[in-house]
Amino acid sequence: MNVTIRPGALRGSVRAIPAKADVQRLLIAAALSEQESRLPWKDPSADMRATLRCLRALGAEITEEDGFCTVRAGKRPKNAELDCGESGATLRFLLPVTAALGVHARLTGQGRLPSRPQGPLLEALRKNGCRAEGEGLPLTLDGGLHSGEYSIPGSVSSQFVTGLLFALPLLEGDSRITLTSPLESAPYVEMTLSTLTRFGVRVERLEDGYLVPGGQSYKSPGTLVPEGDWSAAAFWLCAGALGGDVEVTGLNMDSAQGDKAVLTCLAAMGAQVETHGDAARCRGLALRPAQMDIRQTPDLGPVLALTAAFAQGETRMDGVRRLRFKESDRLAAIQEALKHIGVRSETDGETLFIHGGAPQGGRSGGFNDHRMVMSLAVAGSASRDGVSIEGAEAINKTYPDFFKEFERLGGKLEWDA
Repeated sequence: MNVTIRPGALRGSVRAIPAKADVQRLLIAAALSEQESRLPWKDPSADMRATLRCLRALGAEITEEDGFCTVRAGKRPKNAELDCGESGATLRFLLPVTAALGVHARLTGQGRLPSRPQGPLLEALRKNGCRAEGEGLPLTLDGGLHSGEYSIPGSVSSQFVTGLLFALPLLEGDSRITLTSPLESAPYVEMTLSTLTRFGVRVERLEDGYLVPGGQSYKSPGTLVPEGDWSAAAFWLCAGALGGDVEVTGLNMDSAQGDKAVLTCLAAMGAQVETHGDAARCRGLALRPAQMDIRQTPDLGPVLALTAAFAQGETRMDGVRRLRFKESDRLAAIQEALKHIGVRSETDGETLFIHGGAPQGGRSGGFNDHRMVMSLAVAGSASRDGVSIEGAEAINKTYPDFFKEFERLGGKLEWDA
């Protein structure tokens, strides 16, 4: 479906959706626990459903009713089909877990997921007894994983590290994860460690990685309440910065989620940013160009780039290399989207330079990428003529109610099926 966003500032308050990254981690830990876990479950995104679908295939006992999802470990199958949809987290978290459980599995996916890099993780698993046929999806995996030394780069995906952290406690014997390059998106690994702690699993930090004692078991604390999603909140806060006034409630100001850095970035651009209790508020002022580094927060790249389009002058965004390996080639998508709304940019592959001003708007594809669609919608609300976006249904991957909330905050849109 296509949607046209008309100019009009967004104002009001919106409650943060449950953090996808937190929910996916809690679901996996819950599926490895003999005790029952209970999570709030309202309008789950496609990525959350992909994780749930794969956990069911691995034998977890799961029910969805009365606005809650209950999860516990069940009987492990000998063979399983795991459809990961377009969820990179589901795939990379469950590759090591499936190998540790000794399940013979075939893993598939859609969109760009089959072409996204998995090599370093597969190499580490193969060196420790796992048999894997294929380099991308579809992929056939046999168990046989054993404890030992796991060397993995930290600069390709923190999801590789998270997958190993979930799996290695299940093995007999201790294991060591050694990072062969600096860890990027480190806050997401902190979220994983927090989840493991909640389930009674011990991990020791080392100077160059982690020591994971073997023979551990996951023990559910019972009812689990996910944090509010800073990644999703960033869209509303950026909309506030672009001449609006938006408050997002239900956020944890002490969260390990790296994307809470959106507050610092928007303040650096001259927006008026406030926090109180569980709420963050952003009001628009004349934005100025800024320098920012998204190595630890790549998911902020699209919305901050489209917001920087409205800052008069050159904004410098460092650490953009990994944007090429997301649901789209996000670096190329950002540049194309900027061009479509009348803003010039260039990149050397590591840094993106955005020459902002007063975007007139225009028409752009959505790149089959939820974050690009939502970023373009935010930009459209502040542009001179509005923005038409093709393939707006991509939002269902993480935020099915995005446009409903957009309208509730005063956003003006028209659908064209």
